[in-house]
Amino acid sequence: MPAEGKMKEVTSVVNAVKDAKIQCPLVGSWTNFVTINLVANTQLAVGGRAAMCFLPDEAKPLAFVSKSTYINVGTLQPVALQALTEAAKAAVELGKPWVLDPVAAGLGDTRTQLLNALKQYKPSVIRGNASEIIALANLWGIQTEKKGKVEGVDSTDTVDAALSSALELAKWTGGAVAISGETDIVLDINNTYRISGGSAMLKSITGAGCSLGGVIAVYAGVADPLTAALTGSVVYKYASERAAKKGMGTFSFQTAFVDNLSLLNADEVEKYAKSHINS
Repeated sequence: MPAEGKMKEVTSVVNAVKDAKIQCPLVGSWTNFVTINLVANTQLAVGGRAAMCFLPDEAKPLAFVSKSTYINVGTLQPVALQALTEAAKAAVELGKPWVLDPVAAGLGDTRTQLLNALKQYKPSVIRGNASEIIALANLWGIQTEKKGKVEGVDSTDTVDAALSSALELAKWTGGAVAISGETDIVLDINNTYRISGGSAMLKSITGAGCSLGGVIAVYAGVADPLTAALTGSVVYKYASERAAKKGMGTFSFQTAFVDNLSLLNADEVEKYAKSHINS
């Protein structure tokens, strides 16, 4: 990556970190009950305000007062098909950014019906693991030559295997796509970045990916979609590395991880971004 281009992205990430702490954007979040607590607490940690909802009639008023919306399709409740569709529709009608986490895409008829209903509303950011990104591209009929191997919420595909699927999704939405993995890939139709680092301990806590989507939604409330996705990836890699250095067990790691998100220092994030963002 040319030095000038890299510095521009690093500056954008640092500004997003600062702006989230200053502006405290409200994020209307529709997430699953398994991870709702961690999603809310990580959003609060980086400076956002969390509003966790699940009723259809809350969709439009919540989108009206929120800076962005987060929709996660894991562990669906009976009202999800209507509620999540209404939430995406409201965000688009109001010109607000929204983030989609297509958890376990392709698993079950209800989830498939919901994700197909969300296609027309073109999310600002899609965040998922490699298998979910491939499966969503297939589900939406955007790319059919590759088949993702979704096993519950786990990925059995490599991040690089999902690269072409992510690009096709970005072409469809006009927004950004984030593929989470050992090295994250964040892209839009013009740019592709790889973010290295992070701790493998994130795989040992429930909701790491879901909460990342929620944090990206916080940054989407203060920055453009690509910067929001890039910032979320960078701060997660950074905070998880620092938390893992304490050498604790999984639950203590989770606490330390959220603590480090809440203690983000712009200067340290800048140093980390310079050494971990690559094209």
